[in-house]
Amino acid sequence: MPKDIGLSDRVLVGDCIDIMAELPSGSVDMVFADPPYNLQLAGALHRPDNSKVDAVDDDWDKFEDFATYDTFTRAWLKAARRVLKPDGTIWVIGSYHNVFRMGTALQDLHFWLLNDIVWRKTNPMPNFRGKRFTNAHETLIWAARDRRRRSYTFNYEALKELNEGLQMRSDWTLPLCTGAERLKNGSGKKAHPTQKPEALLFRCIMAASNPGDVILDPFFGSGTTGAVAKRLGRRFIGIERDADYAELARKRIAAVRPLPAEDVAPKPARRSEPRIPFGILIETGLLTPGATLADPSGRIQARVKADGTLSTTGPEGDLRGSIHQVGAAVQGAPSCNGWTFWHIDFDGKRLPIDHLRQQMRARMQ
Repeated sequence: MPKDIGLSDRVLVGDCIDIMAELPSGSVDMVFADPPYNLQLAGALHRPDNSKVDAVDDDWDKFEDFATYDTFTRAWLKAARRVLKPDGTIWVIGSYHNVFRMGTALQDLHFWLLNDIVWRKTNPMPNFRGKRFTNAHETLIWAARDRRRRSYTFNYEALKELNEGLQMRSDWTLPLCTGAERLKNGSGKKAHPTQKPEALLFRCIMAASNPGDVILDPFFGSGTTGAVAKRLGRRFIGIERDADYAELARKRIAAVRPLPAEDVAPKPARRSEPRIPFGILIETGLLTPGATLADPSGRIQARVKADGTLSTTGPEGDLRGSIHQVGAAVQGAPSCNGWTFWHIDFDGKRLPIDHLRQQMRARMQ
């Protein structure tokens, strides 16, 4: 049995494959992995003024060949899959150098690919040599541990709210990590060459986890995953082989203040909310028989009956039925969502009766 090294806000130093082998199986809700990209740089990069570009040339990003990189990728992905819960998901991020190889490995290891996300950078580094397109994006792959499980976490409603009421798309426009967010060392240089912006992790964590969930980052670096997880009320396990980076991450995360629990809970999916019949609004006194409902313009009106029906006069005479039936009939439409069509005056404002339904749901929860 693997020994339990704890699942609460830990930064562990060492090889991620070895340390993941010590974690209990099925103990992690979500993985975010920002592995070495294997950039294969042949030499230093320079700007037109001959100044050197601070590119990623660290030893941890260098592999002897593609076969070596593929062996490493499959090993850490296999270890990550073991520690994921059956309904857990994984995010991996990469560039054109490695993301296609990771995608193949994910599928070969029986992960179920859910989305590929294009992170379009608003401020990418230019292509100084002018021989290629500017690399203005990176790709994230979001995958479920097992295609047979349909219960993975996806906070659809929360992501929709973040996107001003529209479905969140798979192309995200976010800036690189710059300014005050970019960690610096004692000489004023970047403390970590590949620090990801907190906005990117915020979106991933909000999308695929819930407060209290455990998030594993096997390539912890400067600790962005841990910082955002702590702020959003999640727990984290960070694995980093460089002790200096690990200490940098610990100090960064120690300064983070968690948000109040009531502020980080995602908006529940509509299908998970309790069903509220219209009649219960009458039974509990939120609506009284004889109350008048109207369409958004106020021109069409209907009267609430004690049995939960509405009555009005339509183009073809007297009408009586459910909020949906009567709403459709007065519009001459095949169907109608009565909760949003019918409105009532409430504290001087005309609001859809869905407002009352949400009040009732709050009481029940």
